[in-house]
Order: sequence, then C-alpha cells, then structure tokens
Amino acid sequence: MPLATPLDRLDEPSCPTTHGTVAPDRVALAEGVLGATLALRHAGVQRVNLRWRLVGADGAPVHAVLGGISATRHVAAARDGEPDGWWQDQVGPGRVFDIARVRVLSFDWIGRDGTLDAPLDTRDQADALAVLLDHLGIARLASIVGSSYGAMVGLAFAERHPALVERLVAISGADRADPYAAAWRSLQRRVLDLGRDGPEAVALARQFAMLSYRTPEEFAERFDAEPTWDGDRLRCAAQDYLDAAGSRFAAVFSPIAFRRLSESIDRHRIDPARIATPTTVIAIEQDRLVPLDDLRRLARGLGGPARLAVLSSRYGHDAFLKEPAAIARLLRVALDTPLHATRQDSAA
Repeated sequence: MPLATPLDRLDEPSCPTTHGTVAPDRVALAEGVLGATLALRHAGVQRVNLRWRLVGADGAPVHAVLGGISATRHVAAARDGEPDGWWQDQVGPGRVFDIARVRVLSFDWIGRDGTLDAPLDTRDQADALAVLLDHLGIARLASIVGSSYGAMVGLAFAERHPALVERLVAISGADRADPYAAAWRSLQRRVLDLGRDGPEAVALARQFAMLSYRTPEEFAERFDAEPTWDGDRLRCAAQDYLDAAGSRFAAVFSPIAFRRLSESIDRHRIDPARIATPTTVIAIEQDRLVPLDDLRRLARGLGGPARLAVLSSRYGHDAFLKEPAAIARLLRVALDTPLHATRQDSAA
C-alpha cells in the first residue's frame, strides 16, 4: 500500500485543470494539482502538491512516461499553441505513444518546484505515483517508461507496487547509483554550497552535469577548435555551449530542487530480485553515468522476465533525448514483446 493519503484536489491559476479535446476529437487533455500528505522515507510526513498531466484517447491504456530530474509533466504538446515537451519525438500521432490510441500520464517530481527542502528518495516518488493513480481512478498502468531518474523511479515503483504496472522499460537507470557518477554529483552539490545557492552556482553545477551527460567523442567532433582570448582570460571552444546550457537551467531550476533530487539519485537502492514485472532495460554503451555493466547486472538480477537492449551513441547518457529514431525502435520492441518473454540480450 502507498505510504500516503490523497487529500483534496487543488487547482492553481498557473496550472489550471483543463478538460477538452484536441485533434483528433477523441484525444483529451486533463491536468491539475493534487494535494496529498506523503510519509517520506527520510523526512517524515510532508504535505506536497502533485502536478500531473494526462493526455490521450478516453478509456485507452495508460502509460506513465518519466524523465530525468529536470523533466516535467509536459512530455509533449497535445494541442495547438503549446510548446514542445521534453519527449516530443516519442508522443503524438504515429509515434510510439500515439495519443489517438493510448494515454500518457506524467507528473512533476516531488521537490521539483523547490518548495520542499528535505531528503527525498526514489521510493517517495514511486509512492506519489501510486497515490496519483488512485486519485485518477487508474487501476493499472500498461507500462512505466522511465529514462535516467525516471528509470530509477520506475524500478522502485515495480518493487513497491507490482500490482499497479503491467510492464517496465528502464532507460539508462539502474538499481543503484554508480560510484563514479555519485562523485560527479557530489562535486555539483559542492559548487552549490560554495556559491551559496546563487544562480551562478546553479549554472556552473549544471555545466559540470552536462559534461557527465555527454561523451568525449561528441566534444571532440563539435569543439575541436583553438581556444580564444576574452581579454586576458582563455576560453575553450565548448565554453559558450556550456555557459548557455547553465544559464538556461539556472533560470528555471532552483538550487533546492537540484540538490535534493541529486541526493535522491545517490541514495537510490532497490532489490532487482523483488521485481517480477516484465522489464526491458535499455543501456547506452558510452554512458558514463550509468555504465553498461551496471545495467547488465540489473537485467540478470531481475526477478521476472527481462530483456537487455544496448544502443551505441556518441551522446552517452543523453541518448534517450538525442537519438529519437533508435530509441523509438527499441521502445516499440519493448512495448510489443509478450509479457512472458524469456531473458535475452540484444544490440541496436
């Protein structure tokens, strides 16, 4: 049972609940804010607002789509005038998640808005999703498709709430944090401490994170140029790119959210043997944050039917965002594979 109790629903002017249709007519969009009391694993009982979004054909199977710590409930635009979402390539007419045939559920992570300065756990996020399903009257998810942090939360959900999900796809997320990746994140949090949580500190921490998301091979291709002088300071060829990425992030992400969600990655631990949900694990060969060996070990240790698919990409950890065609092929196989499928490995 979820360690939480759903309370009254809250609607905010900045995030109104909408009920309507978009082309095609049978596709509906609903979103809102659910007030809930959660018993957090490391921070006790807390009042939180669960900001959610559900789009797709009325009565169709529901797939929960979860991204990295910076992802929001806005996975894809579902009506005219909306900006593209963070996984627009996978959601829409004719795409993996065709919203004329399925529904896509997403929600903002607990702590994503920066108002909860308390230790967080991926199991807290999993329990929040269970409470949200109960509130929306969704008896069972057709799948959870999680990438990066979302994969960790998906694994935690399958361990804690197995009756509520039919299958799981975990992209670039393991049962525990890799020690090398945890060291990267500890330095990012140290930047926040030294910068007293100022916007420049958030921007610089994000720049360090960008280096861990991508690969040396990509940087060699894109930024193999002589450094230039800015007054008496030398700037490398990648610095403009990193500065821009850091500034964009600092404008929309609070230091509290960055720190607490980063910590929750490093404290993530689940027992793969307790997961009986049929699972596809998707690994990126060049991922330095979630190494291939970690995901091989995860797939071998899962307690139910499991399949490992391996993708080679110069984009490393960010391949789930930067390789839409390859990821779509793997997702179609993962979601179409019979639930009783035997263990197997494949490469793409």
